[in-house]
Amino acid sequence: MSYPETLMHSVSVQGSPMIICGIEIKGSEAIFALATRQQDGVGHLPLAIKKIGLEDDDESANVKAFAQQIAGFVRENGISHIVIKKRSKKGEFAGGPTTFKIETIFQLLPDCTVTLLSPQTINAQNKKHDFALPDSLNKYQHEAFKAACAGLMKK
Repeated sequence: MSYPETLMHSVSVQGSPMIICGIEIKGSEAIFALATRQQDGVGHLPLAIKKIGLEDDDESANVKAFAQQIAGFVRENGISHIVIKKRSKKGEFAGGPTTFKIETIFQLLPDCTVTLLSPQTINAQNKKHDFALPDSLNKYQHEAFKAACAGLMKK
């Protein structure tokens, strides 16, 4: 069964399957996990690419290449909804400047709805719905998956 066919087995929301790509931005990497609604709650859709890194963001060519990689990833996987785990802008746990560049690249994607969810909202949704973390996820994808699930439950 091909990847798009597996999507058709998920529960439809207004005629098409609701699939959300959760993203956690750590350092210079965007970490991905796809979630979709299923009869028994939410399910994980495995991806070949689990993260994409931005090397030396001071170089314009690197930022452009990263943006092209992201656009290709989103297009190839049919992603139209993205939820990014929000990072603090100030304080001890503030995100670095590279993380905000990465976030902006996602927000500029055409034909893609991007939502930022705070860690508190993600944790509250997780507590309320108790998202099971599938074995098909790598440990570093857990926060991205929780973000995707929280986005699904808020729709």
